[in-house]
Amino acid sequence: MRVLVIGAGTGGLCLAHGLKKGGVDVAVFERDRTPRSMLVGYRVGISPDGSKALHNCLPPEVFAEFVRTTARPPRHIVMRTEKYKELLVGEIDTDRDDSRSEKSVSRIAMRTALLGGLEDVVRFGKTFTHFAQNDDGTVTAFFDDGTSETGDVLVGADGAQSKVRRQHLPHAKVVDTGITSIAGKLPLTEENAKLLPPLADGGITLLFGPRGEFVILHVMRFDGTGVEDDYIMWGYTASHDKFPDLKGMSQAELKQVVLNLTPRFHPDLRKLFALATPETVFQIKIRTSERLEPWRPSNVTMIGDSVHLMTPGRGIGANTALRDAELLSRKLTEAAGGKDVVQAVGEYEREMVEYGFQAVEASRAMMDGRSLVHKPVIGRVAAAFSRTFLRVTNAVPPLKRKMMAEDAAERDHVSSAHEVVRAG
Repeated sequence: MRVLVIGAGTGGLCLAHGLKKGGVDVAVFERDRTPRSMLVGYRVGISPDGSKALHNCLPPEVFAEFVRTTARPPRHIVMRTEKYKELLVGEIDTDRDDSRSEKSVSRIAMRTALLGGLEDVVRFGKTFTHFAQNDDGTVTAFFDDGTSETGDVLVGADGAQSKVRRQHLPHAKVVDTGITSIAGKLPLTEENAKLLPPLADGGITLLFGPRGEFVILHVMRFDGTGVEDDYIMWGYTASHDKFPDLKGMSQAELKQVVLNLTPRFHPDLRKLFALATPETVFQIKIRTSERLEPWRPSNVTMIGDSVHLMTPGRGIGANTALRDAELLSRKLTEAAGGKDVVQAVGEYEREMVEYGFQAVEASRAMMDGRSLVHKPVIGRVAAAFSRTFLRVTNAVPPLKRKMMAEDAAERDHVSSAHEVVRAG
């Protein structure tokens, strides 16, 4: 069996490792010209789901290198108002081993680690255009340089703008959530660290404003590994109507937009916005997939954002892609051993569609411009109610334990006895 993977993102590289580990011939085609180009964003949160998938798919030495490149893991999640007043503090389990723990990693460091051992597999500078399913049961991928490659299975791991999805499932919809985010980063210096709210260094911090807007703060400490300099990342998120027209704005102008929108936020938080290195600032309109009805399986399939694009809400997008990669690599390895290829793909898709679109819907509930908190008048009432709910939950230990347990369960699935065995 030969598998063609379109896209060398997190899911595509994990899949390639899983297939190679299973003795399956795999080739990955990536439009980026180099491993470090075109990577939008900075931090990726790896959940227990993601850690298990990586541990199962990667060779031990590559998994060890991936773990080495991760930043100090978060110990707690903290929710505050935009003025740094505490709403809720929850602890994150840090006692698990590396195969089942929460991790923080930079996108560039993660791609660099996952490329280890795939030098003969990944081909950069290959822009996919379309595919053709052949009469002999094979599939051919075509590229804009006039070349083509033929294999037994084609996997779209080419992200939100997936060309594989557009051809294979032209009815699949990706819709605007009504939410815009602007993010930036700044060096983690002694002075900058003093601007952070309590517990931010060592945790994940969410700050909620009165008009449905919120800010996420991540502190990335690499503990002298040389992977990357320590930094602070912030992201400001609100409904589209809160923003001016951002088209054509420079990165410095985007940063000023955030400052203009937050005059009553804590002054130290505004200093963090102002200190962001201009070239690190970017904006994105959040989009998401709509649930798909099951389709007839074939020798073409997809993983990750290519099939179930989700918002950053709940931080499960990359982890669901990794879960896809582990499941699909297992099914295709079984097919290489004698199972029918289309049957194997069908088994993968039935399971993936169910958990994948549950994740899409959970993430959209966290970031949806239609939510009451984004409405002009009633939004302030809804935001106040939400704050009261968080304060009450924080003050009642059984309620807080239940909330944290539900969140942990959402990030740590054990879907089969096979996975229990593999995860140890």
